[in-house]
Amino acid sequence: MQAVASNASEEYLLKDLAYKSASELIRGYKTGRFSPLEVLDAVLARVDECEGRLNAWRLIDRRRARRRAQASAARWAKGAPCGLLDGVPTAIKDVTETKDWPTLNGSLAINVSGPWSVDAIVVERLKAHGAVILGKTETPEYAWRGITESELHGVTHNPWNLDWTPGGSSGGAGAAVSSGMVAIATGTDSGGSIRGPASFCSLVGFKPSFGRVPVWPASPMMMMEHCGPLTRTVRDAALAFSVMAGGDARDGYSIQEAAPNVLSQLGRGVKGFKIGFSPDLGVARVDDDVRQVTARSRKIFTDLGAIVSRVQLNLSSAYALSDVVCDPIAARIRRRLGVKARKLTNAALLRCANRGDAMSAVDFLDGEAGRIELRARMAAFHQKYDLLVAPTLTCAPFPVGHDQPPHRESSDGEFMATVAPFDLTGQPAISVPCGFSTAGGPIGLQIVGPLGSDALVLRAALAFEKAHPVGNLRPPL
Repeated sequence: MQAVASNASEEYLLKDLAYKSASELIRGYKTGRFSPLEVLDAVLARVDECEGRLNAWRLIDRRRARRRAQASAARWAKGAPCGLLDGVPTAIKDVTETKDWPTLNGSLAINVSGPWSVDAIVVERLKAHGAVILGKTETPEYAWRGITESELHGVTHNPWNLDWTPGGSSGGAGAAVSSGMVAIATGTDSGGSIRGPASFCSLVGFKPSFGRVPVWPASPMMMMEHCGPLTRTVRDAALAFSVMAGGDARDGYSIQEAAPNVLSQLGRGVKGFKIGFSPDLGVARVDDDVRQVTARSRKIFTDLGAIVSRVQLNLSSAYALSDVVCDPIAARIRRRLGVKARKLTNAALLRCANRGDAMSAVDFLDGEAGRIELRARMAAFHQKYDLLVAPTLTCAPFPVGHDQPPHRESSDGEFMATVAPFDLTGQPAISVPCGFSTAGGPIGLQIVGPLGSDALVLRAALAFEKAHPVGNLRPPL
């Protein structure tokens, strides 16, 4: 009986270690309470326990991860960590280039043999700061769905309920972080693909200002691609952002200046902030559970000293504009694949590609003009309000096997209509855990700031998280 109790205790301690935030891990390494090797063992135990049910990973490289953890442990033993994330278990979304690991974009159309000779800028920076990168997480084909399912890898499940989707397209990242398999995962967001899985998995998902985190090698979504972190805490999101952000000449869209010091501003609160709250952004039907849960944020921010007003904001034009901007991108993806395009299986991507092929250059320029107008509208909004707060998604997680919530009729991507506008404008936006539906599904709150206000958005998110710490809850897996 004692052996059973001991094993149960050891299993609990491993799980507890796996769920520590990156900030807690760094403090533990600093004081010698535990080492990067012990933490790696803990997260790999979670992989062994959970991955067979979740399907979050496309690739895990245990040998390289152990080498990185050993090197990190040696640096900490000397009191000489190499960076902000030294020893922190991390994952990379499988649309981001990694040296020696295939980047398949969730597609059968890409040749696994490579060559795979370069790291993306964010991977370079994570490695330079000592992150222990375990491998690559699942994504739908070319990140073109709001769920994470593909012919290449099958179905990715939600740790809160295996019958639910974790969202997409960074659903593998969301499932991995939520289940304690890593502390930080990279995601990409061109239509809500960081914030959506964060909402469905009760995580923090931060989409920085466009150009704040450089994207190279170039993404097919280069005109709207945002790279950012999914984490379990706002402080970890700020920590990861501090590593990932900053200009790089290889990305012509990147802001060629040092990133703001967001960590120094995190704890300043929101007293005196003017916040506009919108229950739906005027773009979509929002489920009653989501309305009720996110409406509580008004009182929370008011109690924190902010001045909160309900606003009538109609961004319905942005939903249609997303298609005009994205359809030519889908067409370009298919065209560049050449004969390999016949292996594409993502129906949503193919529908968009067909529409994109039928568009003219004038249609495309009309879309770009619409983006400029939308940016101007949001800039005018932020002349009056420091921040905009709204539901992240219009619903709680729904069953796998569906592209849209089956409890209501929806068009493609409508449940993500509340996140897509801010990819078009490039504004910083974050999803933080806000509560749960009556069925127990996570619901996220979205906080949006004016272009360039990354520090402000993170600061407000931390204040909300401290006042309403539902993100501390773990899934039952």
